[in-house]
Amino acid sequence: MKNVDYIIVGDGYAALFFAHQLTKNKKSFIIFSEGKKSASQISAGIINPVVLKKFTTFWLAQEQLDFLKTSLTEIEKYTDKNYLINASIHRIFHDENEQKLWLKKSQTLELSNFLNDNFEHLKVVKNNFNAGIVKQSARLDVNGFFSDLLKFHENNSQLVNERFNYNQLSVAESTYQNFKFKNIIFCEGMGVKNNPYFSDIKVIPNKGHHIRVKLSELMPQNITIKKKHFLFPLNNDLYFYGGTYDREQMHENIDDSAVEQLKNGLCEFYPNDFDIEEVHFGFRPTVKDRRPILGRHSKHQNLYVFNGLGARGILNGCYFSRSLYEFIENNVDLPQEISLNRF
Repeated sequence: MKNVDYIIVGDGYAALFFAHQLTKNKKSFIIFSEGKKSASQISAGIINPVVLKKFTTFWLAQEQLDFLKTSLTEIEKYTDKNYLINASIHRIFHDENEQKLWLKKSQTLELSNFLNDNFEHLKVVKNNFNAGIVKQSARLDVNGFFSDLLKFHENNSQLVNERFNYNQLSVAESTYQNFKFKNIIFCEGMGVKNNPYFSDIKVIPNKGHHIRVKLSELMPQNITIKKKHFLFPLNNDLYFYGGTYDREQMHENIDDSAVEQLKNGLCEFYPNDFDIEEVHFGFRPTVKDRRPILGRHSKHQNLYVFNGLGARGILNGCYFSRSLYEFIENNVDLPQEISLNRF
């Protein structure tokens, strides 16, 4: 029997950022990864402090940005790579009214650090009313982040590539297979619905599609363009465009209507030919109040959940990994806004 401080179930942002907290604090752990790509692993990796429909921000946006940068610098020490791509979001305005609203919001205390009051005119794409630049926005190198970190944990004998089997868990004895553990953290995204201990948590699946396209006329490499969806270059001569939001179509297949929506959205501002090379989709775990769900099981004191990261998986997963660690190790209360007990 091998003793570990933690078992982490899952391999998305919540799991890997929590694993970073454990690595930093020299805790022993094992990650169980099912091996199929999670919603996190096919995500756009957008780091964005602004709600781009309304030009508003959200709870703890600056704190989350700052903590992410610190965490990525810490992770760089053991992967020798920083996964932050400094490619700011350029939001194409639909009309003059959006320009005026952006300018008005950019003068407020809440948004002056996030909205640049100088507009840019973009080449190649249609942007008759120019584009606003989101300050402090960026992207994460999603593929590099997951492949490198999972490889790092595998090399350190901290990764088991198999699906977690709840029937082999003995909560009373704190054992799973040949592991004796102190705590288990379930970071399963929508997989939590199959978890007998946390299946009733208030997460709602939100299906998102994105397409990977080959453009006939290349775009600038150092920005992310946003109109209805996000467009940015990948490493293999393809561009990412997405993603959609759908709470209705929950089947495990590509939705032709979502692909059509993406094609039409790209055609709105990209006037040249393009070919769709790949279509991807995943199920984001979202919460009605748009905040994650963290906490301890009501009966089993060493079972925890970390879920509901939604469309802000990177920021939520990074920032609140520390909250969960402090809650477990140092009895620091979780903020009520993210607590499992708020519902």
